[in-house]
Amino acid sequence: MKVENSVIPTQEQMAGFLAPGPDGPISMVNLLKFRSKASYEDGRETELTGAEAYAIYSRGVMQTLAKVGGKIVFSGEVSRLMLGEVEELWDSVAIAQYPSRAAMLKMMQLPEYQEISLHRSAGLAGQLNIETANAVIF
Repeated sequence: MKVENSVIPTQEQMAGFLAPGPDGPISMVNLLKFRSKASYEDGRETELTGAEAYAIYSRGVMQTLAKVGGKIVFSGEVSRLMLGEVEELWDSVAIAQYPSRAAMLKMMQLPEYQEISLHRSAGLAGQLNIETANAVIF
C-alpha cells in the first residue's frame, strides 16, 4: 500500500468530490501531519509551529462548519500505532461531519473559510482526507 500525504487534492480527486455521490451526511476523516515550523505562502515571518498555525485554522473552521450544518466530532493527537505498519505516523486525527458533500463545498467557498485556509496550508506538511458515506450526525 502506497501512502502519500498531500495538502491539495489532485484534479481526479476533486472531480470525484464534485461528481454525484452519496446522498445525505458524510464524514471526513483527516489524518494530519504538521510541519515543524509554519510556512506561509506569502513569505511572512512567523515563529508558529505547523501545529499552532493549523490550530488557528481549526478554530475558524469550527465556525464555518456550523454555518453549513456540520461539526467536528473528534480530534486527537496520535500517540502510537496499535496495528499495521506505516513508515511515519500522522500527528493528529480529526473527523468532521457534514450534512452532504454540497454542504462541504459550500463551506469551502465561504469568504471566511478562504481567509483561514492559509493557516491550514502553512501548518500542514500533508494529510490524508478520507470520505465516508452514510454518516450518522448526532
